[in-house]
Amino acid sequence: MLIPATILTGFLGSGKTTLLKRVLSEAHGQKIAVIENEFGEENIDNDILLLESKEQIIQMSNGCVCCTIREDLRTTLTDLAEKRRKGEIEFDRVVIETTGLADPGPVAQTFFMDDQIAESYLLDSILTLVDAKHAAQQLNDRQEARRQVGFADQIFISKSDLVSEDDLVALEHRLKHMNPRAPMKRVHFGEVAIANVFDLKGFNLNAKLDIDPDFLTEGHDHGHDHHDHDHDHHDHDHGEHCDHPSHQGGEHGHGHHHHHDDDVKSFVFKSLKPFDPAKLEDFLGAIVNIYGPKMLRYKGVLYMKGTDKKVIFQGVHQLMGSDLGPAWGAGEEKINKMVFIGIDLPRDIFLQGLEQCLV
Repeated sequence: MLIPATILTGFLGSGKTTLLKRVLSEAHGQKIAVIENEFGEENIDNDILLLESKEQIIQMSNGCVCCTIREDLRTTLTDLAEKRRKGEIEFDRVVIETTGLADPGPVAQTFFMDDQIAESYLLDSILTLVDAKHAAQQLNDRQEARRQVGFADQIFISKSDLVSEDDLVALEHRLKHMNPRAPMKRVHFGEVAIANVFDLKGFNLNAKLDIDPDFLTEGHDHGHDHHDHDHDHHDHDHGEHCDHPSHQGGEHGHGHHHHHDDDVKSFVFKSLKPFDPAKLEDFLGAIVNIYGPKMLRYKGVLYMKGTDKKVIFQGVHQLMGSDLGPAWGAGEEKINKMVFIGIDLPRDIFLQGLEQCLV
């Protein structure tokens, strides 16, 4: 059995440590190994740690283990798996907490690139915690914060009780544009049921492409009515108290949908025609070569010529994988659906290129 791994990321102060403490102290009968990137802004309190040992790995009072990374992640993961095989430590799953400014991309890639890691671990999902109170400013000012949103399989919005409902709706709207495939939950500071944290299978190549269907039907430029109904939220949201550079001059008619100006955006490709497998492979290969570093997450359910099964594909940065999924159902409409999330990706090049790979 592979060991499930979860990557926990999020802005400074968004409550990652609180969430972890809760997960670790909740009596769920699971033994969890936590890997903390050493330069964490706040470490897990010693009251849940039993004793500092000379090793980097510390047993916790409820049988969990915790280790601070001093070497690279690969070494730590290999080491943990090895000790587990030998029966030296017991744990059921791993949670990797990245620091507030880290890019989860390379952490996620470790699980794909490295055969040794892939033989022991299965990446379950990337969870991103967003602090509702400071999110607007953090998203405006820090690309790392925007990237973390783009990478997420699940977004938890914390501190939502500290802002108005209008601000929250505006934030959710903005996040949805950056990443339409991650479900969002508002959570009370650090209080998340364990069922919402583990075994989300966000990274599995499954035939389900969770994108809000309304997002898909909004047409290529997301329809105009769409901007109008959130107009007031944004004016309210970025009113007088706001002087971030990204809103200067927002009154000239585009302030109300400023979230389109985030550099992390998503777009969707859909077609009822099948792909030519060779053409698609060439095109995707070329795109990933050029834009890989800016491609955060991409996923699709593909209708391919030459097979009656769905082809499920996904990737992180330059790493792409695909798998044969279940057969198309008898009455099911065969359709290609792909979503790309990245930084300033040239949408037209992608969409036209994909169009040309159709049979």
